[in-house]
Amino acid sequence: MSAMLKNFGMAALGVMFMATAAQADLPSFAPLARKAGPAVVNISTEREVSSPVMDMFNIPGMERFFEQFGGFGGRRGNGQEAPKRKSTALGSGFIISSDGYIVTNNHVVEGADKITVNLNGGKGKGLQAKVIGTDADTDLALLKVEGRRDLPVLEFGNSDAMEVGDWVLAIGNPLGLNNTVTAGILSAKGRDLHSGPYDNFLQTDASINPGNSGGPLINMQGEVIGINTAIMANGQGLGFAIPSSLASRIIDDLRSGKKVSRGWLGVSIQDVSEDMAKALGLKESRGAIIGKVMPGEPADRAGLQAGDVITSIDGEPVGSASEATRKIAALRPGAEARVQIIRNGDEKTLRVKLGERDASRSSASPNARGEQVELGINLRSLTPDDADQLQLPNGTKGLVVLSVTPGSRAEAAGLRSGDVIISANQKPLAKPGDLAAILRRDRDRGAVMLLVNRRGEVFFTTISLAK
Repeated sequence: MSAMLKNFGMAALGVMFMATAAQADLPSFAPLARKAGPAVVNISTEREVSSPVMDMFNIPGMERFFEQFGGFGGRRGNGQEAPKRKSTALGSGFIISSDGYIVTNNHVVEGADKITVNLNGGKGKGLQAKVIGTDADTDLALLKVEGRRDLPVLEFGNSDAMEVGDWVLAIGNPLGLNNTVTAGILSAKGRDLHSGPYDNFLQTDASINPGNSGGPLINMQGEVIGINTAIMANGQGLGFAIPSSLASRIIDDLRSGKKVSRGWLGVSIQDVSEDMAKALGLKESRGAIIGKVMPGEPADRAGLQAGDVITSIDGEPVGSASEATRKIAALRPGAEARVQIIRNGDEKTLRVKLGERDASRSSASPNARGEQVELGINLRSLTPDDADQLQLPNGTKGLVVLSVTPGSRAEAAGLRSGDVIISANQKPLAKPGDLAAILRRDRDRGAVMLLVNRRGEVFFTTISLAK
């Protein structure tokens, strides 16, 4: 028994020694926090809102509820303008120049009547700030405070060089708790939260909470590799930051007084699904397939066509439609991009002189008898009257969907009455028999890919042919 206790004691000592050694290997974030902390600021904003309900109940925070859900409007029942109340919000930011330029999130300062920046993590004097510029698409804003030439600064690092598992540090003002430091690792890269066209977030398990927005995510060299901007309401250990590789260029444009400009191809694109890859004879479901080429735009002038699969841009692989959008948007208007595509099984590289992206550009069922096709759709050739009813451009050709059989493969693929099928497996369609012939010819592929025009919005969908 004594021998067993002795062996147990030696094992316990071994475990304690290994735990102590592991702790000794962990970094201390204290030097990093001391160095970076003074350049992180707290930001408080004020704006006037009409909140008549607040006059009756005076419940803190309720004005946001009524604003979000439609409320009671900005007037009293007697038609008089409701009294104004101050709505406040908190956020974070960081200084990038000794003379007072500060980076934060657009949503922190959007619509604010007054912006106060508190230096040194909220311990310093509050200074009034003005907005130099914002970019809503990436949720970035640049502020400026006057009267100081000696402010501590943080430099942007290279977020592309970071690897999943690297240590990171977040500093900010979560829940109003000044100068809070949290540590963790980089959990993932390239996250798409579907919050905007250029989503490419860094994910971290460093604790991020409301009020951290606009604060820095820092690497072990003290460089900003991300701007903390989003959390998941029901998630723990899920914080998201705008990568510095995206943010630094936007901030440079705002600081120099330039309009934020982005490259533009002039196409509608979508991801290549597994069924699309089968239908096209591709080895893997990667890339971005072009559904529509806008007439007269850069892609049209360069010779890109509907059905082309974009596989790389300037030599960098493209894995999805969102990745293609980001890569093109990161280039300057007027730049020449090398766009590699697969067209009918052949690889081609086209040079496209990019235009400038404009946010304002982006794209019913006729009553008649048609022909039933095995996929569960009733079709007929599109007529000029059909095109007019469906608000389609003049000259649009294809097959109009008159009805979709409930429970059919066509319904499962998302087809609707009023859709116009332009092509099948990249072959144009003029009459229902054309589609039936393609289904017979390509049945061994296991899937058919349809190009669909839905009231001007063009996209691909695939239908499995497996039995």
